[in-house]
Amino acid sequence: MSKVLFIASHRFNRAPAQRFRFEQYFGFLQENGVQCELSSLISEKQDYFIYKPGYLLQKFWLFSIQSKLIRLNNLLNINSFDTIFVNREALLTGSVFFEQQFAKSKARLIFDFDDAIWRPNVSDANKRYAWLKNPAKTSRIIKMADQVVAGNQYLAEYASAFNKNILIIPTTINTSEYFPRTDTPESKPVCIGWSGSITTIQHFNSIKHVLHRIKEKYREKVCFKLIGDDTYHDPILNLNGIAWNSAPEIQELSEFDIGIMPLPDDEWSKGKCGLKGLQYMALKIPAVMSPVGVNNEIIQDGTNGFLPENDQDWFEKLSLLIEHPGLRLNLGNVARKTVEDYYSFNAWKNTYLDLLR
Repeated sequence: MSKVLFIASHRFNRAPAQRFRFEQYFGFLQENGVQCELSSLISEKQDYFIYKPGYLLQKFWLFSIQSKLIRLNNLLNINSFDTIFVNREALLTGSVFFEQQFAKSKARLIFDFDDAIWRPNVSDANKRYAWLKNPAKTSRIIKMADQVVAGNQYLAEYASAFNKNILIIPTTINTSEYFPRTDTPESKPVCIGWSGSITTIQHFNSIKHVLHRIKEKYREKVCFKLIGDDTYHDPILNLNGIAWNSAPEIQELSEFDIGIMPLPDDEWSKGKCGLKGLQYMALKIPAVMSPVGVNNEIIQDGTNGFLPENDQDWFEKLSLLIEHPGLRLNLGNVARKTVEDYYSFNAWKNTYLDLLR
């Protein structure tokens, strides 16, 4: 049996970068001779404040003491593992000390990333801690790794400047858990939904004025849902955001009739792996996504979703979907097939097995 230690920031079934990139494969891997162990840094209690302003002493403890103690404990039995799989970073600070120790061990070092993490990006709540981060450390970790796993071509091209052993594995959906809604009552309002987090709420805000136009045009024929920030409120849209929760996530997403994924056209967004769009698509929800980065590979405009170029395009394509339920159905069916063929657990599980066995 092969033993793999997964190094990540969050506990099991908490963070999308972990859930959809490697955690969902644990059961399959263990059935096929790969023993998986996850070592995380942030506890459920600490989740409450990690992305909120304040809590200075708690954050100091987490960043400066607790995290290092956990990683020191990892080093005590590091040579009992065949592979060390590092997702993004070992510590939440700019240090690469523990990656260096992993690289010196007998275990093979795999580095996995799904964002342009070599570029500065700090949440508003933690800007005062920006000095602790060092995005440039990403290239150093890539150089140390025996194998690099990148979430898309853009990330792979960056990594290839520092390491020749690059494997692209997209973020994937376990379609056996995503059951598309079968009831579509015509009398109910068409629900336009967005899923994200407190740290990405600005993406939703970037097209809020378009949604205001949609609400003004269609009034009670449309409604809006926002998952990921329970403090969000928009009286014009009659919208109160809800917190993300893993247990009812699929059920909450299933209430969408149209899923939106607006993104700014910047270097950080080009590194994203299209997860939210893929979740919509797996549920046969037509996805309307900004034509940025990997979204251009996932979506064929007008075939399995839409890629609006500007505000007027967003307005027109959302209007088209609101007015034509048959179009929503057709796009959703093709979208589901796209996920099954190219972005699903089943499509990539053997690649993971080959990588880790």
